[in-house]
Amino acid sequence: MEQSLFAKFGGVEGLTPVVDEFYKRVLGDETVNSFFKHTDLEQLRRHQTHFLSFALGGPNQYTGRSMEKAHQGLNLQPEHFQAIAKHLQGTLEHFNIGQEDIAKVFELIVPLESSILHK
Repeated sequence: MEQSLFAKFGGVEGLTPVVDEFYKRVLGDETVNSFFKHTDLEQLRRHQTHFLSFALGGPNQYTGRSMEKAHQGLNLQPEHFQAIAKHLQGTLEHFNIGQEDIAKVFELIVPLESSILHK
């Protein structure tokens, strides 16, 4: 039986440093960091960890807003989505996640693009 991505990442404990590294990269990128100016970053990290836990096959802990509501009024464009994807890719590579598993993560994330852009 194939192990879930959630288990491969080490559960919530394993995802927490991944989320921290991801936001370190995002917040250092002028292309997208302005979207987080007025954001409670600790709450955002918790929500992102819970969202990823659920998305990667872990327990359903995510109780945040829908993708559409979470990004409403931001008018995110393709270049913003691409910047975030680049940081996610780099973060996963930083944690030595294999290319096959990175591709699986992107299979889960890319379909969300239409729920995020131009809202």
